[in-house]
This record gives sequence, structure tokens and C-alpha cells, in this order.
Amino acid sequence: MPSLDTLLAFLGISVLITLAPGPDNLMVIGQSLAHGRRAGLAFGLGCAAGCVTHIAWATLGVAAVVRTSPGLFLGLKLAGAAWLLWLGIQALRSGGTLAPASGMPKHPWQRDLARGFVANALNPKVALFFLAFLPQFSDPAQGSLTLQMLALGLVFIAQTIVIFGSLALAAGSIGGLLSRHPQLGPWIDRLCGLLFVGLALRLAADD
Repeated sequence: MPSLDTLLAFLGISVLITLAPGPDNLMVIGQSLAHGRRAGLAFGLGCAAGCVTHIAWATLGVAAVVRTSPGLFLGLKLAGAAWLLWLGIQALRSGGTLAPASGMPKHPWQRDLARGFVANALNPKVALFFLAFLPQFSDPAQGSLTLQMLALGLVFIAQTIVIFGSLALAAGSIGGLLSRHPQLGPWIDRLCGLLFVGLALRLAADD
């Protein structure tokens, strides 16, 4: 298992990485603003669950295969971009109804959970990030590299849940205030839609 010093260093860097503006935390904020904190929390949990697949890939070495196969990498990237684009189009076509003041969404939270999971799991750059990141904090002298990487992955997921949850709660509170002004609903959904479309184009265009 990694030493305590290693775990603390890994945790500190992971928090900074998760807080940096990126697709996942921006989408969590957007969902909370448009549909309430429960939607944002569910989406954030879905993103964290998506990290499980990337950690498993990195641990098993599958991500290395993706990195050395340009065709497979491109296919996964385009699939992820298409999914984000679809979410953006759905938001742009929405009726613009904000979540009620209580913060309860008008659609099942399971849908937001699944959306977050797919959006994260279909991003091959996240897999390659874990492939490059986890081994830097693993030491063969400390025992099984597989167990060390799994432990580090669990630490990363735990802090992701805390940070995404905090972002969802904060944005959801703002969304609750906005819900008292229904005329802002279409603009919030359009903003979220443009955010998803922009992230899709960014993912598709990135090398």
C-alpha cells in the first residue's frame, strides 16, 4: 500500500486537478443551475463512477493499448463528443423550465447519474490521464503495484465526490433563487446547452 506521505501528496494534487475548470465540474454546475442540486449531485456521482472504469483500465493496462491505437482512441473520442453534443442539443431544445425552489428535478435522478457516467467513461483522455498519473505515486518497494493504483484510484474518486457534491450544492442554491424568476429558464437551458456543445467541439478538436 502507498505510504501516508504518498497518499497525502496524491490527495493534494488530485484536489487541485479536480477543482481546475474542466468538462466534468462545469457540467455538474450546469446541471445544478438548470435542474436543481439533486440533478447536479447525481451527475457528479455519475462522473465519479465513470472514473472507476478509467482506473480499472489504467490498472489493467488497457489504457496503454488505447494510447498506441490511434483509430481506437479517435473512435472513443468521437463517441464521447457525440454524447456531449446530444446532451447540448437536448438542453437547447428544452422548454426552459427551471427546477422548483425546493430543488427537486422534474426528471429522475437516475438519468443524470447515467449521463454523468457515460460522459466521463467515454472520454479517453481521462483514461490516459490515470495511466500517466497513478504510476507516479506507486512504488514497487511498497508492495503490489495493482493494489497501490487501486488504492490511489479510490482516494481520487472519494475527493471527486466531495468536490463535485460541494459544487452541485452551491450551484443548486443559486438555481433555487433563479427558479423564482421563471422567465430566466430558457436562458439557463440555452447556457447549459451551449456549454455541452462547446465541450463536445473541444473534445472532438483536441489532439
